[in-house]
Amino acid sequence: MTLLAIFPDGKGSFGKVAGTAIVWSIHLQLTVENTVEKIWLRHYDEAVPTSIDYPDIDLYSMFRQAVEEHPRGTATRFFGGRTRFGELGEKVDRFASVLASLGVKKGDRVALILPNMPLYPIAHFAVLKLGAVLVPTNPLYVERELQYQLSDSGAETVVVLDKLLGRLLAVRDKTPVKRIISAGIQEFLPAILGILYGLKNRSSEPPPKAPGLYEYRELMKRKVPSREAAEVSPEDTAILLYTGGTTGLSKGATLTHRNLVCNVHQTKSWLSDLQVKKEVFLCALPFFHSYGLTTGLHLAVLCRCTMILLPRVDLADVVKRIRKHRPTIFCGVPAMYNAINNYTGITSSDLSSIRLCVSGGAGLPSDVQARFEEMSGGKLVEGYGLSEASPLVSVNPIFGNRKNGTIGVPVADTDARIVDGDTGEILPQGEVGELSVSGPQVMQGYWNKREETANVLQDGWLKTGDMAVMDEDGYFTIVDRKKDLILSAGMNIYSREVEEVLYQHPGVQDAAVVGVPSKVRGEVPKAFIVLKEGHELTRRDVIRFCHGKLARFKIPRHVEFRDELPKSAIGKILKRLLKD
Repeated sequence: MTLLAIFPDGKGSFGKVAGTAIVWSIHLQLTVENTVEKIWLRHYDEAVPTSIDYPDIDLYSMFRQAVEEHPRGTATRFFGGRTRFGELGEKVDRFASVLASLGVKKGDRVALILPNMPLYPIAHFAVLKLGAVLVPTNPLYVERELQYQLSDSGAETVVVLDKLLGRLLAVRDKTPVKRIISAGIQEFLPAILGILYGLKNRSSEPPPKAPGLYEYRELMKRKVPSREAAEVSPEDTAILLYTGGTTGLSKGATLTHRNLVCNVHQTKSWLSDLQVKKEVFLCALPFFHSYGLTTGLHLAVLCRCTMILLPRVDLADVVKRIRKHRPTIFCGVPAMYNAINNYTGITSSDLSSIRLCVSGGAGLPSDVQARFEEMSGGKLVEGYGLSEASPLVSVNPIFGNRKNGTIGVPVADTDARIVDGDTGEILPQGEVGELSVSGPQVMQGYWNKREETANVLQDGWLKTGDMAVMDEDGYFTIVDRKKDLILSAGMNIYSREVEEVLYQHPGVQDAAVVGVPSKVRGEVPKAFIVLKEGHELTRRDVIRFCHGKLARFKIPRHVEFRDELPKSAIGKILKRLLKD
């Protein structure tokens, strides 16, 4: 069977590669040629379904249900402020009416350049109510990156944090942007905190003036007609999530309402112990990233639970919020858990409220996992996902047979297999190849990029670009990114394997391994290491530690010690910068 890729044509519609598009519901009923038996299903936790009856709704409708069923429940906590679901619903609907009065309509792209703050869910669901398409944008982007994403997406409206306004205005004339709405952090703080924040961050420069530039607080005072929700199909595009993709330049993964609704239900079903209306989510992962979006904003809304919003990942503030608000669910990256483990003064009682944690974005070192579970008394399991899959693909069982060092097993209604990256041939258990996945959460394609889409979406399967292996129980292990594979004198070296060994050393806090040029071997591994406070190591110490734990050709030839390693907004180590 062939599941044909669908491509955006720049006007919000989709064109076919060839033949007739086949919807996912049909795909579930047909057998893909050479499909691997789902041997992993027997390892699901008892309460986790192998298949889900997904609601046929859009994301705004999901949000509206939460508002109607739990209006008095706390939706967000932001420093000293609190917003209930009913209040959040009123603000979402009012902002949607404001956007409509400015000319935003169904199919338009609207960029959000915001950290995790109360305006994010307001703008997020207001845009979706109008049937417009969200373009989440990293607030850390420099002008060149902003210009590219805004131009590529065709975004005409931007909601931006006021402190980032200058950067946006510098490139506005080179983009399709017609209208900009800015807001400050202080607008969402309790009165006294807002005044103090304003005094601390007061600028001597007057606010900029430009055509089409509006202030959020002034717009929300306007008298505008109330707007009904647009007629939105679950198959309509909801979000363009920009990602480096499996290769190359940043591309907009086109995700429909159905993709995202299915994935948040897959996530909820896996966390079988999750209690609706009772959980408290620590939202340290940014919502502009697919991981934070699904496991933070969307999951909390689906479960009518509270979100603790952190605008930036400052370790001292993270610990402070944990102590004060007692979160029960915390999805993060290994660097976050590792940093908390090593935070001076942290105690088990500080972390005792945390019950369920999922780690993604990078391999979770077993020592980091064991220490965090010991400290919190909760469950921390490793999972895997990518923006092209909304993002969740697989997770270790929370209560059952988890295998440390693996990414677990595919979630409900998701298939996975290991293939030869060149021929597409399915490889047997135990052989390393490229991980390919299929499921209702897989994107429709890359925005306006037919060739790149055709390269990764083939016969209904998404080629992830990750090198992996499946064991006899159907558990998958990521051995490396395809582009991070180190080829040394004809031998494959997987950086994650070397990093796992380095993390076993009691003096190593952070570690990353990349391939560097060698005249004799082509490439050799180089380790970048951040030491824990009070520890001293030399290159010779590191190499000696690796002896007996790694084959000689896998042991780093070069070691560089640094005060810190470059990381993304979610705390993922940026190996490409180290390699450059």
